[in-house]
Amino acid sequence: MLKRLFQRKTDFSHADATELQRVLKLKDLVFFGIAAIIGGGIFSSIGDACASAGPAVIWLFIICGVACALAALCYAEFAARIPTSGSAYTYAYASFGELFAWIIGWALIMEYAIGNIYVSFAWSGYFTHILDAVGWELPRYLITDYRSAIESLDQIGTAMATNGVLISELPDASSWIAEHMNQDQVTAWEAWHQAPIIGGIRFIADIPAFAVNLIITALVYRGVKESRNSSNAMVIIKLAVVLLVIVVGAFYVDAENFKPFMPMGFGGVLAGISAVFFTYIGFDAISTLAEETENPQRNLPLGMFWALAICTVLYILISLVLTGMVPYTQLGVADPLALAFSSKGIRWMEFLVSISAVVAMTSVLLVFQMGQPRIWMSMSRDGLLPKAFSKVHPKFKTPSFSTIMTGLLVGVPIFFVNDSFVLDFTSIGTLFAFVLVCGGVLLLPKREVTAGKFHLPHWPSRWVFPALVGLTVWGLQNQWPEFFDHLRFAYDSPQILKHTECAPDLHDAQASWLSHQLYWFVFLPLLTVLALWKNASLIPLLGLSFCAYLLTGMEASNWQWFFLWFGLGLVVYFAYGYRKSQLRHV
Repeated sequence: MLKRLFQRKTDFSHADATELQRVLKLKDLVFFGIAAIIGGGIFSSIGDACASAGPAVIWLFIICGVACALAALCYAEFAARIPTSGSAYTYAYASFGELFAWIIGWALIMEYAIGNIYVSFAWSGYFTHILDAVGWELPRYLITDYRSAIESLDQIGTAMATNGVLISELPDASSWIAEHMNQDQVTAWEAWHQAPIIGGIRFIADIPAFAVNLIITALVYRGVKESRNSSNAMVIIKLAVVLLVIVVGAFYVDAENFKPFMPMGFGGVLAGISAVFFTYIGFDAISTLAEETENPQRNLPLGMFWALAICTVLYILISLVLTGMVPYTQLGVADPLALAFSSKGIRWMEFLVSISAVVAMTSVLLVFQMGQPRIWMSMSRDGLLPKAFSKVHPKFKTPSFSTIMTGLLVGVPIFFVNDSFVLDFTSIGTLFAFVLVCGGVLLLPKREVTAGKFHLPHWPSRWVFPALVGLTVWGLQNQWPEFFDHLRFAYDSPQILKHTECAPDLHDAQASWLSHQLYWFVFLPLLTVLALWKNASLIPLLGLSFCAYLLTGMEASNWQWFFLWFGLGLVVYFAYGYRKSQLRHV
């Protein structure tokens, strides 16, 4: 049985006989990457990262950029060898075997489909902000998700109890709430009291979020050429606006806002990982388009690198402008860019940012909605999913059934979850995929350099990697003496909460303690032994080190949901995929 679980796939000849249309050039791939990376992160979740890290959030983007660059090099090596759809799923199948391939394919659902739920909510927030600005206010129960409404009502009740206030004693409860609560909580209060009751349940749903998912699904179903043209136009618009934001915002930067530069220590920087890392899926999304790309063995790697480089620079510049314009403590909102310009009285920029955010997030939805069906198509070809998932539309040449199922997987949960839940759920899946791709490269046999194809250089690591590990530990201990403090205490000691500044409670502090213990005392020593013993390639080793370290910044709830999702995936695999796999019939 174990042999079957880890059986590798070696035949990828179907890529040459693909039913899909090869219409994408290098420029299109770069634009698709930018479309996916610059969106929900730069217009929404960057605010949460700034609020936890302060101006030092630039270090988070630099670390994420380096980690992604190393992972992208590993993706590029796989893309040059296996120019087929499927992304990290296909690469894991070729290197680790079927079980790991399934796990990655299941994790990629967390990246694409669940990530798109968050982007849909963010899109809705900016869209309704524009409508409110022009006087077209929708009923609040049609722009609020049910889960957020319930949570906000609980927060309002807690605030009233803390202040000794009873609703029955207030002549106008709405006035008290408007004065003492934030805008999201006010909106939730209005939604709850305006909502019609159907079958004994209040109808509260974020209809704009659901509607945009429906429209994007229809566009992706229609064809890759139409999706490409729409994406390229939207990317040009949002790049122009992002550059304008940087230029205009630079004139309103106050150097005093950069003090303190790292208010929560390095732990605060890492706390922002779950808020922004999912946005870097963009270069992963490029690899799902291999069968629709001209000369994929050359264009896929180049597309990844250019998209990643451009977006990392823009993220760093935007974060500097944001934390320079507004104190970092005020940025933990859904629309941080609009807030920054509103605080300076620049109303025209606030309105322009809201419009460009809608455009930007539409392009993100488009790319992610294209990626997920193609991964399912690859899994279906391998027998791990029903054949319907690999069905290609005879006219539009798109994976039709998979596209419809992706639309349902994104659209239905919009009625039951909120943005904070899905955001925490997404980044951990992305990092896990990156770790396995970097590790997979270490298992690949060497190949000859071929003209016109990317080739990952094999830099020896025997002495370089251990030296880099030693220098890193020495540098952290000297620059931030408190960095390793919480590792000195026992797992159940309350002292670890005191020494883990960014952890809101003991459970998160314990998750941080355990993940750091595993990283510094198990994982890194194993990689060091691998470098000394096998003289493994330096680039994938560094990619593994960076991406695995970013996983130590995940909260306890991230890990709980990840393992629950992982367990559900194993049930589905053994119930269907294990028995139906194409490798069982070879």
